[in-house]
Amino acid sequence: MADTTTNYPLIVPMPPVEPARAAEVADLLVGAVDLHCHSGPAAMPRILGHHEAFQMALDAGFKALLYKDHYYVGMPHCAVLKDIYPDAPIELYSGVALNNASGGINPHAVDHSIKLGGKIVWFPTFAAQNHIQAYAAKSFPKTAKPMLAPIPLTVLDANGRLTDETKQICDLIAEGDIILAGGHLHVSELFLLFEEAGKRGVKKMLVNHPSYIIGCSDEDIRGLVALGAHIEHSICMFIPGRAKQHETEDLIHMMEVAGVDRTVLGSDLGLTQAPKPVDGYRMIVSDLLDHQVPKADIRKIISTNAAGLLNLAA
Repeated sequence: MADTTTNYPLIVPMPPVEPARAAEVADLLVGAVDLHCHSGPAAMPRILGHHEAFQMALDAGFKALLYKDHYYVGMPHCAVLKDIYPDAPIELYSGVALNNASGGINPHAVDHSIKLGGKIVWFPTFAAQNHIQAYAAKSFPKTAKPMLAPIPLTVLDANGRLTDETKQICDLIAEGDIILAGGHLHVSELFLLFEEAGKRGVKKMLVNHPSYIIGCSDEDIRGLVALGAHIEHSICMFIPGRAKQHETEDLIHMMEVAGVDRTVLGSDLGLTQAPKPVDGYRMIVSDLLDHQVPKADIRKIISTNAAGLLNLAA
């Protein structure tokens, strides 16, 4: 479970690091790709904006940064920043999350996102029926201002089959050659979705934080990888902050279960009482080095694998 017992500051700072280790980490971060940056503006409180997230990633030598918001597409922000900094050697991306604000399981929202340059479609997150049931006794997320109660969403019809809209979205994702991310759907939904998506030509499938909300066992992770999925782990769940749920050993275990070539790390940072996204990368990379994880493996999970999902050269 998330760490609710520690009183973290609004922004969790980097701990002291020996100069040699800091240099080692800095070298590994060159070329990194964050597919899960939660900078703001957003309905939830955020500790940094899109510009600061861009600048920090740029300064660290990241290859690409992908902004995720649960309620709006971020491609216009990417375009504005690239207009202001046309020579910045970093790619900026975003996509659409299929929550109620986007019309739910809405092919029109997906089509619009792709036409704007969106690189990922997240199936429902906070509006997923699975998420709402998991937090039935405790409202989450808490937005800065109250919002309408979400309408529960699922990709399944009353007979437990994928809806026509879901299938159409898979076709759009396949045509656009972009990433299909499972969002907060239950693992039982993911198997049906990913199997059908694969049949329809989707080449890039991503399981978001399998140990949180989704309900994945080790065997589930192996099964989803067998369907062609990559497994994305949220850095925020393994480092100091209110979202921490695991130790680094847990991450290493799940890397072994999925295989390094199918594992991706995304920050999932920008939330309060947590480090900023790039600092999160610094923390987890340092932890992985402490646990003797080979540098080649670290590069794959923070850079190469995600770059491939974005069709970027390694």
